[in-house]
Amino acid sequence: MGKRMNTGSWAATPQTRRSMQSNRGRDTKPELAIRRLVHAAGLRYQVDARPIESLSRRADLVFRKARVAIFIDGCFWHGCPEHHTVARTNASFWAEKVRRTRERDIETTAALEAAGWIAVRIWEHEDPVEAANWVVSIVRTRRENP
Repeated sequence: MGKRMNTGSWAATPQTRRSMQSNRGRDTKPELAIRRLVHAAGLRYQVDARPIESLSRRADLVFRKARVAIFIDGCFWHGCPEHHTVARTNASFWAEKVRRTRERDIETTAALEAAGWIAVRIWEHEDPVEAANWVVSIVRTRRENP
């Protein structure tokens, strides 16, 4: 293993830092798969957008007229109960980061619901076809019964 960085970075090594920085914030494989299927079903949406301008949170897909925000959560970053793994290096840092992310997810969902939105959370490991069908159903139902 390489030398620990002295820059005050959260990363244990320069290689770890590069690897973590290369993780995408949008356009991940699960997002793209779900977006393609939802688009093929005839729905249009905004990508990586704030559902509510005053809320400094972004959803992966936003259906403004239907007031539906879709979040496709990564298993590691959002602490999936099925697939989350504990970091071997810097474990307390990552545990706290995931804890705060989960807390922020709950706050975001509550804020959206208070504003009349539906927040849908999909794990990255979920079947894209099932997830897309769920999204289409929610958006269409919401459009018919605002």
